[in-house]
Amino acid sequence: MFLSANKYPPDRAFLQKCHPDGSRAGIIVFLSLVFFGFIVPSKTFSQDTFKPDISFNKSVFNFPNSTPAIDTFKIYPYNKKRVRLVTAANVVGYGGTLIGLNALWYAHYPRSSFHFFNDDAEWQQMDKVGHIYSAYTESRASMEAWRWAGLSRKKSIWIGGLSGVAYQSIIEILDGFSSQYGFSPGDFTANIIGSASFISQELSWNEQKIKLKFSFHRKNYGEADLDKRADQLYGNSEIERFIKDYNGQSYWASVNIHSFFPETKLPRWLGISVGYGAEGMFGGVKNIGYDNEGNVIFDRTDIKRYRQWYLSPDVDFTKIRTNKKGIRVLLFVLNSFKFPAPTLEYSNGSFKTHWIVF
Repeated sequence: MFLSANKYPPDRAFLQKCHPDGSRAGIIVFLSLVFFGFIVPSKTFSQDTFKPDISFNKSVFNFPNSTPAIDTFKIYPYNKKRVRLVTAANVVGYGGTLIGLNALWYAHYPRSSFHFFNDDAEWQQMDKVGHIYSAYTESRASMEAWRWAGLSRKKSIWIGGLSGVAYQSIIEILDGFSSQYGFSPGDFTANIIGSASFISQELSWNEQKIKLKFSFHRKNYGEADLDKRADQLYGNSEIERFIKDYNGQSYWASVNIHSFFPETKLPRWLGISVGYGAEGMFGGVKNIGYDNEGNVIFDRTDIKRYRQWYLSPDVDFTKIRTNKKGIRVLLFVLNSFKFPAPTLEYSNGSFKTHWIVF
């Protein structure tokens, strides 16, 4: 069975306050970063014995008084204990996440036979970009964990890289058996793109020259009915808005300039980012809300829904060299987020500048 986008329950967008795409992706990304940042790197970024991958350009190792950049591929000796730890963390951590998601969302709605749902028209495709970012970030964290365990370079890349699409797609399957949702081919495709973008760069360049990043600013809607609607859809706490509010989210493709132009005199950490966002969204497809009986309870079709394109400088934290393992962990985690900076925006047919964009 394939449901089209115009065959929603009375208000599928309203139901997203309980089951938003962004929140599931955000939770998994957060857990991935926590796992890598606080469990694995206690030894990953210490002075463990390692040898560089001989297929990698040796010029990146000619900094005698500092630790190589974080995204420099190091090969660690195979370690059974570490392999077991990473395996257990994946099984227990992700299994626990699925159990929690089931209790929070799926348990509230009846099960159904497996079916599809076409949600490609929703949220100005912000949710799809979020899936790409989530799969990419999960792949990045997972590869580092398996590398730390001592797997070969290619195994680390493939197992870690495919983890992103696997983790995301299991949730899509759960959606497929929920009567209120459905397996989204668009989401699944976005998951594949996210993992593929990570794997292809590692195999081609031995590093991530183009990193996917995220930024967020809390929106102040300024009108009572809009604030109420936003609270219903996105929650009212900072963490809920951070995870769910597509109006305040932006996703970025950040290019490290030195990676493409190694002879440049510009700082190694300097990057340039192209970003995407959208605003004016108070429902999945239209700014109309319904109750469970189909009655209109919110109508702000006067508010334009529009896309935003950004161009901004960025900081590639993985290019900052330090011997402090705690700082290196912090830099790895920070590199999943866009550095606030002056930004050029194109939207509604015109350009505008911002002194700083979060």
